[in-house]
Amino acid sequence: MEDPSRQPLPRNVKLLGWISLLTDMASEMIYPLLPQFLITVLGGSRFHLGIIEGVADSTSSLLKLWSGAWSDRVRNRKGFVAFGYTLAGLVRPLIGLASTPWHLFVIRTTDRVGKGIRSSPRDALIADSTDPSIRGRAYGFHRAMDHLGAAIGPLIAVGFLLLFPGELRSLFLITLVPGLIVIGLAFVGVQDKPIISSAAGRFELTLKPFDRRFKLYLFALVVFALGNSTDAFLLVRASEVGVPTAYLPLLWCVFHAIKSIGNLVAGRWVDSYGSKPFIVVGWMLYAAVYLAFAFATDTWHIWMLFVGYGLFHALTEPAEKTLVANLVAAERRGLAFGWFNFAIGIVALPSSAIFGLLYEQLGAVAAFGLGAGLAVVAGTVLLAVRTVPSQEKYVDDN
Repeated sequence: MEDPSRQPLPRNVKLLGWISLLTDMASEMIYPLLPQFLITVLGGSRFHLGIIEGVADSTSSLLKLWSGAWSDRVRNRKGFVAFGYTLAGLVRPLIGLASTPWHLFVIRTTDRVGKGIRSSPRDALIADSTDPSIRGRAYGFHRAMDHLGAAIGPLIAVGFLLLFPGELRSLFLITLVPGLIVIGLAFVGVQDKPIISSAAGRFELTLKPFDRRFKLYLFALVVFALGNSTDAFLLVRASEVGVPTAYLPLLWCVFHAIKSIGNLVAGRWVDSYGSKPFIVVGWMLYAAVYLAFAFATDTWHIWMLFVGYGLFHALTEPAEKTLVANLVAAERRGLAFGWFNFAIGIVALPSSAIFGLLYEQLGAVAAFGLGAGLAVVAGTVLLAVRTVPSQEKYVDDN
């Protein structure tokens, strides 16, 4: 009998990986340049940046809860996935036409609406398509492809801006091309998996179906997320320390390359050793790196800290999603991933707004120090979530 851990990854997982690669390639052709575009071209401020990213991410989080629960009810994940990628792929290039901060606000929020609609059903579909013994590898592969696209995107941006200096708007507009490819793959390639469940036909947004362990896990996530503001502030900090604007996409590329390679490795470790240790260690690393950002004084400090920040993501991303899939019944995975994404994202607005305000009024030490402190508190809470490897893998997976 074949060892399940040696199974090839399912077709859905591979296709969703390629879709994420192309989507993030397009997104990251824009994102590392967005803070400078807002501040220097559109006349916005750091506070505007915090509000735009916070509202966009909070909107996305609310929709992730709804779409996850609704995909359980209708027993159809693909429709949410395809529509969400379509909306984002068509709207994102319009940033190239923005002329005021509120234009950027509307476009970014609509882009995140697409993300909100697709994310929880997609995460549940990966679990539906995958044997429990290789879930860490499946989520690690998906995140690795996502980050590989995010590494390629900035390289394309650098090459484009070297050939066409200052043509930011044109660069943003051409992201329509990968967006159209993604739409085709999502509608034609991805296949739904049947959900045989007593919960089918019911729509609910409560936490009642879940036990204390899952609820405590969500609480730890909320505490951590409250100190995890938008990564756009890291780019702002990089600029302040002296990293030239032309090198920001390259810095972003290195960051995502570390995340991509790290996710492939860490995903396999999660299958072998369980999820919780990697999340706790990752959050402690985050605390150290975030605090160090506040005291960075040279450009090489920034480059090293982005490597450390990439390692934090690699340790936690496959572990966090695997723990969700393994702690809940199959019939509630959409709802569980909805709450997972909601817990992370609902505090995005206060987190980014508070960080931006602290940064503006009190400086980097206060802003980054708050994030580091909350990460330590969250890691302490997570230690109270009782899991063992066998429970993680096989909790009511029928």
